[in-house]
Amino acid sequence: MIESAIFILGTAFFVWVSWRSLRNPLSHGFYRFIAWECMLALVIINFPMWTIDPFTPRQIISWSLLLVSIFLAVHAFRLLRAIGQPSRARGEPELLPFERTSTLVTTGAYRYIRHPMYAALLYLAWGAFLKDISLPSVGLIIGSSLALYFTARRDEEECKRHFGETYTGYMTRTKRFVPFVF
Repeated sequence: MIESAIFILGTAFFVWVSWRSLRNPLSHGFYRFIAWECMLALVIINFPMWTIDPFTPRQIISWSLLLVSIFLAVHAFRLLRAIGQPSRARGEPELLPFERTSTLVTTGAYRYIRHPMYAALLYLAWGAFLKDISLPSVGLIIGSSLALYFTARRDEEECKRHFGETYTGYMTRTKRFVPFVF
């Protein structure tokens, strides 16, 4: 019962944040909403196992992914605000205010990966998944991973339209989620 209430409240929050994106299935925010929903369900389903056997290798990997996720999200957000110089002049209504960057960020984590914030969400999802591997959690991790992949692909299209050849060149020098790998 409480899990259902948390899911409903979480979904309401995600709808509130994403309402413009949900009206445009071609925006990256549309797919991000799907990823958020899968991750919310994954966290709720696996939450009872978060403190069980905390020193097993799987739990240590899980907690490591969760910690990296937090660090990466904060780091990326700060860089977007400081260097990306978000501006209302960028007229894409589906973008969240901090996403309306006027300058391409290529330092810090952005030097190695194009999507540190989506990578942080991916690491969060996998960290939550590793807490308790089950058939429902396998479906949710596949759903969230695919949704984040499509989020990143759509975001790249949006960035190519906005930043042009500069972004296309940036794509050749960086990976999508994992430095030097993918």
